[in-house]
Amino acid sequence: MCGIVGVVSHSPVNQLIYDALLLLQHRGQDAAGIVTQQERKFFMHKAKGMVRDVFRTRNMRSLPGNCGLGQVRYPTAGNAFSEEEAQPFYVNAPFGIVLVHNGNLTNAHALKAELFNTDHRHINTESDSEVLLNVLAHEIERTTRGLPLQPHDLFAAVRNVHRRVKGSYAVIALIAGHGVLAFRDPFGIRPLCMGRADGSTLLASESVALEGTGYHFERNVDPGEAVFVDLSGKVHAQQCADHPRLNPCIFEFVYLARPDSVMDNISVYQARLNLGETLAKRVISTVPPNEIDVVIPIPESSRPSAAQLAQLLGLPYREGFVKNRYVGRTFIMPGQSVRKKSVRQKLNAIASEFKGRNVLLVDDSIVRGTTSKEIVQMARDAGARKVYLASAAPPVRYPNVYGIDMPTSSELVAHDRTVEEIRQIIGCDALIYQDVEGMKKAIGSLNAKITGFDASCFDGIYVTGDITSDDISRLNENRVGGEEGQEDTSRLALPNPGE
Repeated sequence: MCGIVGVVSHSPVNQLIYDALLLLQHRGQDAAGIVTQQERKFFMHKAKGMVRDVFRTRNMRSLPGNCGLGQVRYPTAGNAFSEEEAQPFYVNAPFGIVLVHNGNLTNAHALKAELFNTDHRHINTESDSEVLLNVLAHEIERTTRGLPLQPHDLFAAVRNVHRRVKGSYAVIALIAGHGVLAFRDPFGIRPLCMGRADGSTLLASESVALEGTGYHFERNVDPGEAVFVDLSGKVHAQQCADHPRLNPCIFEFVYLARPDSVMDNISVYQARLNLGETLAKRVISTVPPNEIDVVIPIPESSRPSAAQLAQLLGLPYREGFVKNRYVGRTFIMPGQSVRKKSVRQKLNAIASEFKGRNVLLVDDSIVRGTTSKEIVQMARDAGARKVYLASAAPPVRYPNVYGIDMPTSSELVAHDRTVEEIRQIIGCDALIYQDVEGMKKAIGSLNAKITGFDASCFDGIYVTGDITSDDISRLNENRVGGEEGQEDTSRLALPNPGE
């Protein structure tokens, strides 16, 4: 999962890209990067950390030009702690191309071999984004064959990229002296939209990046579609996939996206309200509402679902947890034993909302279960009589291979376990999950044009149709661990300024 942005304008874009990345910060806090173009020269700055920490005044001054792109990174492939794997990536031929990518290639291993043996291109990192850049560069080189670049050449190149590359990808590339190219995988797994303002065109992962920077949302980029914006601002678009179909990642609506975004014509906020409605029906069948005193969300993305559930059940809705927005990494100092970072550093319970009550906690999803277990215990420690837990999403039973950090089955608390077994592990008095079909119907009803979703982490169906257990194992092997054990990169753990 990453956030990407690209812009062609008639005025300097460094501040605009910075502002857009801030609005997409929730999509990745590990690294950030910006590239701008002036005449035919690229200017780049990228580093580990959040946007506000990566870019200082001196860095912004060194990013001149009226077009550019940027990315915030949440690594799901390659080395999470490698500075070199921060995006954008650059190749000098043909023309000079820089690229940002949101998604995960499932055939990166095979493509690396093709690039070396057949295309004679060298990959210097473990990043699948560098693989994608080199495939794109090779295909552009093949279609142009030394001739001046035309939009139809780019569309032919993207068509070939679609045929070679498997997995999920929303891509924005800047081609030196020509403009910005954006395209989306044939299934539309990862999001991409575009907007306009005063002759300027902005492309971004979420609509909130357009609205927050004064751009008017124009449309989503269709699955398989390529959009080329030349340096004069003219927009060219063409469908480049043989059999495109819209199957967006359903986890975007459950958790990843900001609630004020609209993705593929679905309001994320409304989707979460709908999930709360269907979850309410599941709660009634498990725990009679008269046995629940209060509904409390687990911050933050579960709030819409929890509020809607409480309203339908006629129960009071209360805030019972306060999040520390400034918690950063825990350093192991001399004399300290290695210890696990506690959820209690990030959340604190308001004891008065729990004491003597039967509490229904609502979370957006339960992945590894360790956080849920500790939060349930926090509620008990705060004086709750009974603690019920409801998840707005179904059990996460299968690894995700399309760009969400759910790599191995062994890490998933729901894998090969019954709901009762999960309940015992978490330690709650009752555990209520959303139904898979109920989830799809609740969100799918908001856009009749969506024929289905990528819900692979819930139902085990991988929409690209090319995933085997061996592929999943190989993808996990390619992940490189971090320097401080399992660094927490969730939204509950935001680095401190200056780290």
